[in-house]
Amino acid sequence: MNVRERTEELEYEILSPHAAKSREARRSQPLEPCPFRTNFQRDRDRILHSKSFRRLKHKTQVYIVSGDHYRTRMTHSLEVAQISRTIARGLRLNEDLVEAIALGHDVGHTPFGHAGEAAMAELTGHFAHNEQSLRVVEYVEKDGEGLNLTWEVKDGIVNHSGKRRAKTLEGRIVHTADRIAYLCHDYDDSLRAGMLGPKDLPDRVVQVLGSKPSHMITGMVSDIIMTSMEQEDILLSPVMQEVMGDFRDFMFERIYHSAMLAHERQQAVFVLRELYEYFLHNFSALPAEFLQREERWGRQQTVVDYVAGLTDSYAVHLFNQIFMPPVGSML
Repeated sequence: MNVRERTEELEYEILSPHAAKSREARRSQPLEPCPFRTNFQRDRDRILHSKSFRRLKHKTQVYIVSGDHYRTRMTHSLEVAQISRTIARGLRLNEDLVEAIALGHDVGHTPFGHAGEAAMAELTGHFAHNEQSLRVVEYVEKDGEGLNLTWEVKDGIVNHSGKRRAKTLEGRIVHTADRIAYLCHDYDDSLRAGMLGPKDLPDRVVQVLGSKPSHMITGMVSDIIMTSMEQEDILLSPVMQEVMGDFRDFMFERIYHSAMLAHERQQAVFVLRELYEYFLHNFSALPAEFLQREERWGRQQTVVDYVAGLTDSYAVHLFNQIFMPPVGSML
């Protein structure tokens, strides 16, 4: 029995009967088994070493103009992974699966956060970052070959947001952990930015969760574990559902849709709109690896894949290179 087989056996001995088991994972293209890593561990590694994951370090979480200590889309994904693993361990579910889903859940996110997502939706008629994340791991990565992830990981990625629910309990953990992470950490960044103060929080949120982000996370995670224990679902208590709803409404009103960040959002939308239109009409200016995809996916989808995959800094660089005169440049 090798290392992987021993790990697979331990899953049946230790994990809940409701946990996903790596030995039973499905993959569209069969792989030669690894002697050391389970299916879900291999998926985690494939995501972690992908170009789309690396680019998350230069993609906005909330604050486009930020200092060294603000979250990026990458640090958000790492924080979602850690929160998810804590919940999974408490419920004896599969930590490797939640980690893979969490690391991959935002790889399809646009530059400039949700402002970029809204811009792409406006330009194309429909764009959702969870669907694009699935598209990235299935078709865009590895020069169009995709990462060949397991069905369980892909299901968790595409269903981490929206109304549809993941089939596995691990996928449902990531759905809730994502909300915990962005509420608490975006609030933390807003404190740092001077956009909010502890006294701004709704009274009900402070009464139940406190005003320190670390205490908030502990409260939410504890509630999920205690409420979901011995259940066949991932659940929040009625009180916590209400409080998280109040917290989310507060953050959307005061931060995500705030007038103070409106100018940044408008700038981001303008940059992406111009880049999208430019490459749609100057398709040959795309990198060679994308030109080859037109026959399979069509021109518009190929341009969407390219523009949505840009980092904030490279999107601005391209915009300046294409549209700004080289004033001050030396020949």
